[in-house]
Amino acid sequence: MDLDPVFLSRLQFAWVIAWHILLPAFTVGLASYIAVLEGLNLLTGREIYLRISTFWIKIFSISFGMGVVSGVIMPFQFGTNWSKFSDATANVLSPLFAYEGLMAFFLEAAFLGVLLFGRELVPRWAHFVAAIMVALGTLLSTFWILSANSWMQTPAGYEIIDGRFYPKDWIEVIFNPSFPYRLAHVVVGFFVTTGFVVLGVGAYLLRRNRAVEEGRIMVSMTLWLLTVLVPLQIYIGDLHGLNTREHQPAKLAAIEARWDTARSVPLTLFAWPDENAETNRFAVDVPLLGSLILTHELDGEVRGLRDFPPDQRPPVAIPFFAFRIMVGCGLVMLAIVLCGGWLRWKRRLHHSRAFLAICQYVMPIGFVAVVAGWMVTEIGRQPWTVYGHLRTADSVTPSLTGGNVAISLFAYVTVYLLVYPVGIVLMARIAKMGPAAADHSEPIEGGRPVAPVLAGAVKGEEGMP
Repeated sequence: MDLDPVFLSRLQFAWVIAWHILLPAFTVGLASYIAVLEGLNLLTGREIYLRISTFWIKIFSISFGMGVVSGVIMPFQFGTNWSKFSDATANVLSPLFAYEGLMAFFLEAAFLGVLLFGRELVPRWAHFVAAIMVALGTLLSTFWILSANSWMQTPAGYEIIDGRFYPKDWIEVIFNPSFPYRLAHVVVGFFVTTGFVVLGVGAYLLRRNRAVEEGRIMVSMTLWLLTVLVPLQIYIGDLHGLNTREHQPAKLAAIEARWDTARSVPLTLFAWPDENAETNRFAVDVPLLGSLILTHELDGEVRGLRDFPPDQRPPVAIPFFAFRIMVGCGLVMLAIVLCGGWLRWKRRLHHSRAFLAICQYVMPIGFVAVVAGWMVTEIGRQPWTVYGHLRTADSVTPSLTGGNVAISLFAYVTVYLLVYPVGIVLMARIAKMGPAAADHSEPIEGGRPVAPVLAGAVKGEEGMP
């Protein structure tokens, strides 16, 4: 059996990063949320913010630890599986990764110990500063990693000498054409992902009549944040799409399964792309809407895949469906935010059994959107590792065999399927216990007792997760 080392290496990297990205998608936003809670506790003196922060710090520590371990593994693959890529891009990408380690990882590591173990050892203001530094570290890490990845998508500020990339202008390298849009899109996406987890945990606590006051604050605070961030994310996504149309038109054509260049194109809601026949089957189109969304003009021109040589086209099916999954998740999020706003206006936000159940069960929706978006971005870049210059097939280690990669891939799959479920179970157990709350048997919302209402709402649901 002939095992393709290029395909297996891509599959291995996809497996590792698809699991890893779930963790920063959670910890980046959670670190900032913890910093906000610590600040509120310092400013108001209310112990409830301290209890909520302590609760989330426990979950953060597990997620952060898993993220560090799974993140450290990825760079090794550059040397073992992608040595040609590493050799060609080292002069540009290595400093960016080094900045991430020196500025972000060490900042997180230096203050994480204070955040985790310094509650009783340092003043509250010092603990607050530690929370800010950890949150800043996660954001700086995102900054440098996204800069490196964006350079691979839209390379700038370089020259090629003897097949190697050399930096000419570091400002252009770092702030390459797609970087501002991708950074904003990813960071807001991470915050939204964390928001829905916090919202879901708060809803769970309210439904179970457990740490009710803490649950109310989680739901209320997070819903205010999501009310701003979800529409903002849709707007940023639109700007990112315009940038993709300009700099990566083949990717956009694959996302939309657009085969022919045309004006006034429809929006394809659903289709089954047939790459061999270069057509869409079972297409459901909305006239003119494609050009309006993609170009902001009714008669705007959208390039098709036939404009590009077959060996320079990305796969179509995966970006096409993954993009629609991502957009679908965004629309569901928007609907939940609007529903929550309406319930808040009606003073029923913490009393609606149906809404709280929905919030609880859609907790993973942000992770689904993040992974789908990552698939759109990375698979849509193919067949390039450095867009337009270095092919994926020319980036793999020359001496690598399919058997070597298959063995390591099997090992990665086995370890990740053991480690991640254990970590998720541990975090779920902490979430189910809730914050170590004081006695809040009848917290008041607008002069009405909450606990008796919720006690009736959750009666008979002890078997539900």
